[in-house]
Amino acid sequence: MDMKAILAKFGDEYAADDYTFTMGIDRRFTAHMAQRFRGRRVLETCTGAGFTTIALARVAEHVTTVEIDPSHQAQARENVARAGLSDNVDFISGDILDESLLRGLRPIKTAFLDPDWAVTGPAHVFRFIDSNTRPPADRLIERIFRLTANAALVLPPLLDVRELRGLPENERESLYMDGSRELYCLYFGDLIRSLGKTEFHV
Repeated sequence: MDMKAILAKFGDEYAADDYTFTMGIDRRFTAHMAQRFRGRRVLETCTGAGFTTIALARVAEHVTTVEIDPSHQAQARENVARAGLSDNVDFISGDILDESLLRGLRPIKTAFLDPDWAVTGPAHVFRFIDSNTRPPADRLIERIFRLTANAALVLPPLLDVRELRGLPENERESLYMDGSRELYCLYFGDLIRSLGKTEFHV
């Protein structure tokens, strides 16, 4: 992995492979999204290599993060330690859709959900209904809403937003880099700052 590219995108010489580099969100976006979680206890799903975990841990009271892939979690542990934030993060291994996974934890007040959507190709169509993210975004948000109404959900920029009808009221933020929409982030509950469509540009 090109360390200069990692440094430019994530701000330090973190551990990453091709997949976690691609799926990792640029530090300017993660810092922006994390601000809504300032002073809160946060459940994060789909840790990846921990780049969003780091942004959240810098401002949150505490982060509990769930990852199904052991190699990705190993990268995340290394990166969180490198950032000096290990005391502010608990790591859980497993499938967030497993109903028993979070038993015994303190009640969940807020959640940051970032399902993987790196699968692309000429014939690939991003979907929210019967979602083809990993884990499926529609099942993920349904699961989390049983724990808290205060959630943020990252979705791919080419999603047909008409599929989002029927979700609880939300703020749908488009995040742009150099004029190109890179992703959506939906905010629910008390994470909403302005109902409807908003934008963030870097």
